[in-house]
Amino acid sequence: MSGEEADKMLCCASCGTAGVDDIKLKKCTACHLVKYCSVKCQREHRPQHKKKCKKRAAELRDELLFKQPEGRHHGDCPICCHPLPLDPKLSMFMGCCCNTICLGCEYANQEREFGLKLEEKCPFCRQPSPKSEEEHLQRVRKRIEANDPVAFWEMGKSCEEEGDYRGAFQNFSKGAELGNLEAHHELSLLYQKGEGVGKDLKKQFYHLEEAAIGGHPDARHNLGCHELESNRPDRAVKHFIIAANLGLDESLGMLKDLFRLGLVSNEDLAAALRAHQASVDETKSRQRDAAEAALAWREAKDASR
Repeated sequence: MSGEEADKMLCCASCGTAGVDDIKLKKCTACHLVKYCSVKCQREHRPQHKKKCKKRAAELRDELLFKQPEGRHHGDCPICCHPLPLDPKLSMFMGCCCNTICLGCEYANQEREFGLKLEEKCPFCRQPSPKSEEEHLQRVRKRIEANDPVAFWEMGKSCEEEGDYRGAFQNFSKGAELGNLEAHHELSLLYQKGEGVGKDLKKQFYHLEEAAIGGHPDARHNLGCHELESNRPDRAVKHFIIAANLGLDESLGMLKDLFRLGLVSNEDLAAALRAHQASVDETKSRQRDAAEAALAWREAKDASR
């Protein structure tokens, strides 16, 4: 920060009042470059500040958007503490506690219950398994009463499956407000299709970006595809690299295609390949391998009938 910019931060950018004693200056929340002593001063200064403000706000947003998330949006299995796999078939959602359990822990729990002839219960909270979809939703509603963001997302999905898009929008909105990244992703799709709410391109990409920033690989991949369609390959490559680093196969495939077109460097592709493999390896365990083998056997048996 230059000396001139530092002086601006000590005084109101509009009237020049210094921020001393009982005079509190507040930053422009969009760009953080200047401060004001009142809303009146901020409004009066807006015409001359607007252009610089928008430019800096866009730069700050990009810094946040293109930062590699620490992990995936799913997080870890609460039992084995290994990262949850991206494939939804390899994990189970428990409506009783609104936790997602990896297939390995669920399989181990089923084996234990079967061997000891125990009642089927949630591997995490030990609530008896629901006997019907309605009982499952009743448990989700209890979690909604506790303001569980995951419960709002699950109820939104249920509404969407029944064709109640308005209900889905309301539940996803509440879930997103409470920080659920899946709800942000679902909202972006509703705004794109105009289901339950009017089409809104700005809100569509806002929610898509919020999900991507939090570590949602599919949202990140969709942003990359949009940037490609908009003829911004440099930005698209950044998105695909981040998603590939999180273990998304589709983004790694896009990077390979763009590499053949000369849009991705050899070094970037090699780094993405290593990071992708490391991310996938993090989700592996002997217990999960056994569960996947059992699942494949069941699917093959069902297909042969």
